[in-house]
Amino acid sequence: MTNLIEKLAESVPSWGATMAYGEKTTVGGQELVPAALVIFGFGAGEGSGESPEGGPTPAGTGEGRGGGGGGYALPVGAYVAGPDGLRFRPNPIALMVVAVPLVAAAGIALARIVSAAAGGRSA
Repeated sequence: MTNLIEKLAESVPSWGATMAYGEKTTVGGQELVPAALVIFGFGAGEGSGESPEGGPTPAGTGEGRGGGGGGYALPVGAYVAGPDGLRFRPNPIALMVVAVPLVAAAGIALARIVSAAAGGRSA
């Protein structure tokens, strides 16, 4: 288990650039490079030993292992080659998926700041 964790931890720095930008592709005669917001994570655990006397589990040897991981890629757009050079063309639906929670959080924070400022002056 430890070797697996060490191997994953060593390879994480090399994942970023290759996962955030896809390989150059030609679509409809135009060359493009897809770009994505990439989120991933992994975890693992290990345990062994005897339970203490009078503990919640019967005395004996224990053993446990586990691990898992996952990831998500949201396509935010593509870099498209054209006569004016390379330009970023956003994916509007994906940008809204990213922007809506950000704008909502900013609105809630602003409302709390205004409410705190108004309550602070009247006291």
